[in-house]
Amino acid sequence: MEQTTAVPMNGQHQPKTRQGTQRTGKYKRYLWGYLFLLPAVITFTLFLWLPIFKGVLNSFYIVDFVKGNSFAGFDNYKTIFADRDVMTAVKNTLYYMGLALAIGFWVPILIAIAISEMRRFQGFARVAAYLPYVVPFVVLYGVWRWLYDPVGPINAVLKAVGIGGISFMVDRNWSMISIVIMETWQSFGSAMLIYLAAVLSVPRDWYEAAEIDGAGIWSRIRHITLPAIKGQILLLLMLQLIATSQGFQTQFAMLDGGPNNATLTYALLIVKYAFVRLDYGVASALGVLMFLALSILAIFQYRINNRGGIGQ
Repeated sequence: MEQTTAVPMNGQHQPKTRQGTQRTGKYKRYLWGYLFLLPAVITFTLFLWLPIFKGVLNSFYIVDFVKGNSFAGFDNYKTIFADRDVMTAVKNTLYYMGLALAIGFWVPILIAIAISEMRRFQGFARVAAYLPYVVPFVVLYGVWRWLYDPVGPINAVLKAVGIGGISFMVDRNWSMISIVIMETWQSFGSAMLIYLAAVLSVPRDWYEAAEIDGAGIWSRIRHITLPAIKGQILLLLMLQLIATSQGFQTQFAMLDGGPNNATLTYALLIVKYAFVRLDYGVASALGVLMFLALSILAIFQYRINNRGGIGQ
């Protein structure tokens, strides 16, 4: 009886011991991976998620670094919806995003396709197209202020052809357009390299078959190149929308939101509330609303990706 009862007990405990050993070995196997991830997790927590949480919390307070914070409820949000500058900033931001799409979005695509069709000096063209991207912003703003000056080279050329001068930095109808043109020149190089890599990955057999069938260059671009890089176009479209919705650096450095709030974007208004008006509660509330809007864009991008619209 004792032997018959001892055998099942050993048979029951032996698999559990082996299973525990395998589980321990599995944890040890991934231990170094978790340790390498730990600095990144700590960095993201301290400098990303903790500030986001603190910003959401501050949006319900009147922030005072001397007397201490006092709870304000939804008063900061009421201030936002009562401020006319907020609606002006939203309109300017949407206008800025639209201009960036209309003027700047297609430039890297066209240049990437043009470079891919080059038979000679393709390497030189890549470097030349990417060079504006590495220009420091301080130099960039100084050069373009000189170019846009009433007596600068652009107005000199316009006057020479009989068009007349344009007040790029003073005229509210031209100020945002001038900023978009400058940013397009400066930033198209990085997107161009992504599009160029996508275009060069298209099998050459497709183009050769199209040429045999008598297709011209425009037919090849329309029916082969553009459909082949559709995934990259959608991806960079969403990234550009997210980036331009947060635009404020150029507007602040070049015109400080002027003339007459013509270049006052939503992100620039947040900066002004925080560091000019010193109202960190309202600035945090503005940031929370922007965070929600960008989250919607991110979710939309994620759904497009899952449906196969990006990367195929």
